[in-house]
Amino acid sequence: MKIIFPNNSLHIVAFDIPYPPNYGGVIDVYYKLISLHKKGINIILHCFEYPGRDRAPILEKYCSKVYYYERKLGFLSGLSMKPYIVKSRRSEEMIKNLLKDDYPILFEGLHSCYAISDKRLKNRVKIYRESNIEHKYYYNLYKVEKNIFKKIYFLSEGLKLRVYQYILKHASIMLVVSQHDTDYLKKNFKKNSKIYFLPSFHANNTFDVKPGKGKYALYHGNIEVPENAYAASFLINEVFKYLDFKLIIAGSNPPQNIVKLVDKTENVELISNPPDEKMFELIREAHINVLVTFQATGLKLKLLNVLYNGRFCLVNNEMLNGTGLDDLCFKSNSADELIERIKKLFLMEFDVSQVEKRKEKLQKHYSNSVNVARLLSLIS
Repeated sequence: MKIIFPNNSLHIVAFDIPYPPNYGGVIDVYYKLISLHKKGINIILHCFEYPGRDRAPILEKYCSKVYYYERKLGFLSGLSMKPYIVKSRRSEEMIKNLLKDDYPILFEGLHSCYAISDKRLKNRVKIYRESNIEHKYYYNLYKVEKNIFKKIYFLSEGLKLRVYQYILKHASIMLVVSQHDTDYLKKNFKKNSKIYFLPSFHANNTFDVKPGKGKYALYHGNIEVPENAYAASFLINEVFKYLDFKLIIAGSNPPQNIVKLVDKTENVELISNPPDEKMFELIREAHINVLVTFQATGLKLKLLNVLYNGRFCLVNNEMLNGTGLDDLCFKSNSADELIERIKKLFLMEFDVSQVEKRKEKLQKHYSNSVNVARLLSLIS
């Protein structure tokens, strides 16, 4: 494939250090880096440092240069009419580094788009990589958050993001993680004819699904995120409270309200901060992976992890969100429906012949090798 951008080189502006790849947004960035590197693309990576994440020498394996910039956290960034997640990621040093050549620039998420409208970059090819419709995401966080100060922040940030999203008129191309979000952006940016559905990159290259039956259901995710904490409490209080089957909740930094809720629920176990190997083991050994969300934005990468590695996958409509993966999952959209479906699935054995159906669809639409070739064809 002939790439027409200069020297097969590409700038990528990441909102965080994309290693370790342990949550949705950075998973897409990290495995995209690897896939582009395999295609011979020279990557210049720009990372905004986030508290609690160290600089990662492994990134130099895939990038010819890695720049790190300090986020401008604090009160002054919060006072801006620009969203805090954007304003705190401004860097004059980064713009100077981008101006050293004329390579295309890929902005990862709206978080990283402070410079997308900079006049000095007017004639550059600027690619926007969508991960969420951010103002909808923050509004949903506002709805499920209990802390009044965080609720105010999420609501304020959501309103700012709704206005700020129109900065994306400066993008040459948009690459979007779900069909649902693609339709939204096409409706709101009718002058941009280059808005394409391109699923997230991920860790799965092979299928590792066990036949037979497991002994528990699993819900997993970053429980620190209010959306996931809300889903976990919903499953405990509204579903498994009325079942005898075991539920394991596994994920990062569960808040105290979830810890307390699990402690008083006999058939629920909490596994905090499992390493990746343990998490994938939990997914493979579960009889049912229950994935519910009340956020119909983006692509939930844990859905792909389950379809590549787990037995029965039970979801609600919001989890599917225009992924086209409906026929690979069982769907239930209320507590009562979930209870009845879980009872039925625990009576069934998982037949691995069902994995062939997954292979056919996932390798066609969600394979990293397929999607990196598509990415390069779209920006060439």
